[in-house]
Amino acid sequence: MFFCDPHSPWQRPTNENLNGQLRWEYPKGTDFNNVTDAQVRAVQDQLNSRPREVLNGQTPTEILDTIINGATTT
Repeated sequence: MFFCDPHSPWQRPTNENLNGQLRWEYPKGTDFNNVTDAQVRAVQDQLNSRPREVLNGQTPTEILDTIINGATTT
């Protein structure tokens, strides 16, 4: 486990990359009172189905499925 230093975004690149992707959908100043749960789920599904280099081309959804299926078969 690694704890990043405060105010050091270069120590957590995957998180910062995801934040940037979220800003494409929800720019600064977005009023989330006008965003529905369905819209948030759609963006969530879109981001979780995007292949990631850090996951060797797999998606977060595929990795989670592998973990869940592996845990239930042991």
